Amino acid sequence: MPESGERNDPYGAFNFLVEIDGVTVAGFSEASGLTSETDVVEYRTGAEDITVRKLPGLKKFTNIMLKRGFTASDELWQWRKAVMDGQTQRQSGTIVLLNEAREAAIKWTFREGWPSKWEGPAFNAKTSEVAIETLEIACEALELELA
Repeated sequence: MPESGERNDPYGAFNFLVEIDGVTVAGFSEASGLTSETDVVEYRTGAEDITVRKLPGLKKFTNIMLKRGFTASDELWQWRKAVMDGQTQRQSGTIVLLNEAREAAIKWTFREGWPSKWEGPAFNAKTSEVAIETLEIACEALELELA
C-alpha cells in the first residue's frame, strides 16, 4: 500500500537527451537498444541424473540505435567515417530520461562506444515526413543510474 498518498507515476518515453562524451547532441527522436544479457552455459556431470545445470556465461550488450532528423550537422557521419577509415574513436555516452520538470531522472551510460552503422534518410516524394538519419553504436558496457 502506498504511503500517505505518494504517487510513483512512470516517466514519459518522449522526454530524453543524448550526451556523447559529455556534450549534449542534437535532439533525437528515438533511442533504443538499452539491453544487457548474459549467455546461459549448460553443464552436466556424469554424477547427476538427467538435470542440466545452468551457469552464467559472457555478458553482452546490444547495439544502441539513435534516430534524429537529418540536418546540416555532419558530426555523426564524421564519427562513422573515422571508423570506416580505420581510425576508430571509442567514446562514452549517456541517454538521460527526464521527468516532467525536465530534470534528469534516470541515466543509461554506455562505455567504449563506436558507430558500427550509419543510415541516411529514405526519400519519398509522396509524403511530407522528416528525413531521418540513424546511428547504431556498438558498446562494451551499459550502466543504469537513478539521478
